[in-house]
Amino acid sequence: MDGTKRVDIKPGIRVAIVLKKDQRSGKRTEGIVKEILTNAQHHPHGIKVRLKSGEIGRVKEILNL
Repeated sequence: MDGTKRVDIKPGIRVAIVLKKDQRSGKRTEGIVKEILTNAQHHPHGIKVRLKSGEIGRVKEILNL
C-alpha cells in the first residue's frame, strides 16, 4: 500500500519513508509513525510524517497495518 492517503496512516504503524536528503536517490528509511504532519487528505508524493526516531519524510510504503 502506498502512502498517498492520510486515512491509511495512523500513529504506531510501520512505514518506509523517503527523507528530504534522500529524495534524489529514493533511499527509504523504515520506522514507526509518531505524528502525521500533512493536513491534506491526499498528497501525490506521500503523506509527510515524523517517525519515533525524529526523522521526517514522506511515506512511500505502509509495511503493516
